[in-house]
Amino acid sequence: MKGKLIILSGPSGVGKSTIRTELIKQLPNLWYSISATTRPKRDNEQNGIDYYFLTKEEFVKQIENNNFLEYEEVYKDTYYGTLKQTVFDKLNNNINVILEIDVNGALNIKKNLKEAILIFIEPPSFENLKTRLINRDTESEEKLKERLEKASYELSKKHHYDYIVTNDDLTTTISKVKEIIANEINN
Repeated sequence: MKGKLIILSGPSGVGKSTIRTELIKQLPNLWYSISATTRPKRDNEQNGIDYYFLTKEEFVKQIENNNFLEYEEVYKDTYYGTLKQTVFDKLNNNINVILEIDVNGALNIKKNLKEAILIFIEPPSFENLKTRLINRDTESEEKLKERLEKASYELSKKHHYDYIVTNDDLTTTISKVKEIIANEINN
């Protein structure tokens, strides 16, 4: 039997990482595939644990070698991508894989892997999301504006997902997403 590919998406600041971290703790046969990125590392992040931090040149070389399942320039000169080999190795060994990626990446994967399970995490409101991003205090005004514009776009694509879960209460949201994944894995 082959593992299932689960994709978690939603706007920046909606709680995807927190949800994913809890799911990994609670679901024994779920492996998180970290993305590669060219964005600068934040103080609390570690290479190979939070992301594979690559230079733009290293990232382009991976593209040229067809090593990505999906990749995208998410923000100006900031690339994100999912390394293909690691994901397929796990899936072929009956390990369920969860990806935390943006909407375009998720929809690109779904085109090629119809069996991928797409779960969209949305905020209770756009104002709520804006407050979360401001309180996170990790972005400049310009980056914050960029993230909010992208969030608007991502929210417009949620109807392409298999499931949409509103994160108005973290514990309830984790429980709902866990139930979705458990049902999909057992089908």
